[in-house]
Amino acid sequence: MVADDHPSMRKGIIALAQSQPQMEVVAEASSGEDAIRVYDEKLPDVVLMDLRMHGIGGVEATMSICRRHPEAKIIVLSTYDWDEDIHSAIQSGAKSYLLKDMAVEVITGTIRKVFNGDQILPSQVAERLSQRAERQQLTAREKEVLETLIKGRSNKEIATSLGISDETVKSHFKTLFNKLGVRDRTEAAIAAIRHGIVHLD
Repeated sequence: MVADDHPSMRKGIIALAQSQPQMEVVAEASSGEDAIRVYDEKLPDVVLMDLRMHGIGGVEATMSICRRHPEAKIIVLSTYDWDEDIHSAIQSGAKSYLLKDMAVEVITGTIRKVFNGDQILPSQVAERLSQRAERQQLTAREKEVLETLIKGRSNKEIATSLGISDETVKSHFKTLFNKLGVRDRTEAAIAAIRHGIVHLD
């Protein structure tokens, strides 16, 4: 099954899979919601799941499917190799994470390996995931502070929006700078986007 909310991309992935010997696309979905529903109906051997879709995204859809079908074999596809996205996808139950511009042989080879029961990451993706493992994990509150920072808010505005004091905001930033290995708010914002901790929608 192929799940992607961009029709042209979805058709391209389907054409790629259909061109391979012993591969058949039995279903397609245009959203995370569709993916969950169609999986229940078709029970495909392998799912190629787009990471970012309107409504329910790939991570949420993968998590939902794996809760109901622990045997599900899902490969998350993305345009981005942000380490936080890779981590979220694997944590949700995905067996692999592929970039859409990877070589055909890598994509089809991964599909076959996942079908055979392997959990595999291409070296480029595995390296990004290892970088994430080296970084200290952020708390939910620290991520909220980063999200408001990306929107250009001042410390006072961040404090007001989160219902905390200015001093607490400053304390969060001090911890964030240390965890992200940065020196100031600008570098923190850049790091948050580069790692995929915060997305610019």
